[in-house]
Amino acid sequence: MGNDFTTSLRPAIVLTLLFALLLGIAYPLAITGVAQAVFPHQANGSIVTDTAGKPIGSELIGQNFAADKYFHPRPSAAGKGYDGTASSGSNYGPTSQALADRMKGDIATARKQGIAGDLPADLVTASGSGLDPDLSPDSALLQVSRVAAARHLPEDQVRKLVVQSIDTPTVAFLGDAHVNVLALNQALDKLGAAPAR
Repeated sequence: MGNDFTTSLRPAIVLTLLFALLLGIAYPLAITGVAQAVFPHQANGSIVTDTAGKPIGSELIGQNFAADKYFHPRPSAAGKGYDGTASSGSNYGPTSQALADRMKGDIATARKQGIAGDLPADLVTASGSGLDPDLSPDSALLQVSRVAAARHLPEDQVRKLVVQSIDTPTVAFLGDAHVNVLALNQALDKLGAAPAR
């Protein structure tokens, strides 16, 4: 009886150690190595740097741009807003009064910024993660007047920059056209601003 137990136990221990080494160390190292070799930018977090090489954000994580001279991202319910350590949605249901009140505030803010007419949903609703880095092209285009006025630039020039910043999916049914807010604002800073009038 005891001999049968040790005979059965030995292969179980050996296989456990083998698969732990194989799947817990070798496989992750191999995948990490391939990712670093083939897609180093994406494997390291898609970090965006300024002209001095200092990291300023990631293409994958939304940031709060509140100044009028920048395009604003969609609202965030992550922590106190755009908090990467508290990534989540609000989990409010469609009948939630708290959600309705927050959306009314976002609509009022958009109206104060001069945005009239129907508002795209992503201007007044948070994403599931609260860290969505993208906006719909319609949401970005609705902000052109405010940004152009704050920077003393012609609206056509800012609108052209937005249109140039639209990313379309490689395969149409795999997503919607979108604008990365950080990349757009970075391009806007490179564009500069005309002197104040």
